Amino acid sequence: MKTGLVLEGGGKRGIYTAGVLDVLLENNVAVDGVIGVSAGAIHGCSFVAGQVGRSIRYNLKYGNDYRFMSWRSWFESGNIVDTQFCYHDLPDFLDPFDNEAFKKSRTKFYVTCSNVESGNAEYILCHDLKAEIDYLRASASLPMVSKIVEVGGKKLLDGGICDSIPLAAFEQLGYEKNIVVLTRPSGYRKKPSCGAWLAALVYRKFPKFVAAIKNRYWHYNQELDYVEKQRQAGKAFVLCPSRVIKISRMEKDLNVVKQMYDLGREDALRHLPQIQAFLKQG
Repeated sequence: MKTGLVLEGGGKRGIYTAGVLDVLLENNVAVDGVIGVSAGAIHGCSFVAGQVGRSIRYNLKYGNDYRFMSWRSWFESGNIVDTQFCYHDLPDFLDPFDNEAFKKSRTKFYVTCSNVESGNAEYILCHDLKAEIDYLRASASLPMVSKIVEVGGKKLLDGGICDSIPLAAFEQLGYEKNIVVLTRPSGYRKKPSCGAWLAALVYRKFPKFVAAIKNRYWHYNQELDYVEKQRQAGKAFVLCPSRVIKISRMEKDLNVVKQMYDLGREDALRHLPQIQAFLKQG
């Protein structure tokens, strides 16, 4: 059975996932494929490249640089995350991403994006992240505060709108046993968005995408139910924050960011024997 990692997004909450992934790397836990959404994809690519500690390192070093994520960046560029800084300067020079290791890895890497025109999720297999960096950027481009990313003949934005937890999609791609890393504590349920009216105005040319935003809470909760069903069936191993840490999507307190990362490490270490046993099961 092909094994996989399914990584939810969540902005700065996603640093929890980075903590989990670093523990897996340190203990030589390997899978056949990784599928990430938004922040999950951002941290998942470093896992595929085998770069332990990279995510937390650059988050702590550059987390308060306005180009990393800020309203100033949005006012100046139209993107809350500065494209040049985060997707070129940082991975190419400031904290280099090992693209050669990524290309040589036996672990397949998929990025989840939302197609603005169709209102459906796209699951894109990436082979060369330097050449295909715009897919990663699209997956993490939040609606309302990011420009639509046009790549591969498609108009794309945040993968979390159309498929926040792509477990079912990954199973359809052939990955039958999956570790699912969530960034909300157990018991969380998403509520309807109060900003759906604004999305309807901003994306009025894309009614299917507007419908996806409006119905996101319902689909998200359905996906949580499916994750639990697969967990009970022994087809998924689920990791999520074991306690509540108040962290915002754009958290600027680096101590809080580090706490969330440490919690990911703590939870992964506590469950490491079960994770290893789960992956070995036929």
